[in-house]
Amino acid sequence: MVRGSCLCGGVKYEIEAAPLFMYHCHCAVCRAASGASCVTNVAYPAGAVNFTAGADLLAAYESSPGKNRYFCSRCGSPIYSHGQSTKEFISIRSGTLRDDPGIRPSYHAYVASKAPWVDIDDGLPQFPQARR
Repeated sequence: MVRGSCLCGGVKYEIEAAPLFMYHCHCAVCRAASGASCVTNVAYPAGAVNFTAGADLLAAYESSPGKNRYFCSRCGSPIYSHGQSTKEFISIRSGTLRDDPGIRPSYHAYVASKAPWVDIDDGLPQFPQARR
């Protein structure tokens, strides 16, 4: 089991499913939503997250058509995203994990829109857009 929470501790979750994959996203939307140069996400099967506290604190923002980003309405921590085009999984923001998911990033996505000051030199595969 993997546990996670937001910055203020109001939103807490547990995941008992195995992660599907982990990746670094460099899209402009993830960068703006996180305030970071990229976001590391862990994909889990949709419905695998069990909110143990603060589900009522979750707010959603439709960042692109058919895709919502969920965050704590009290502290602003981004928790996960879920979209129609990727409805089979949700993307948990790895910064909210409190336990090791047992997986490591396997690629970089949306490198065509990465921040100009970021150099990627870790040897992982890079995709200009989403990996399909």
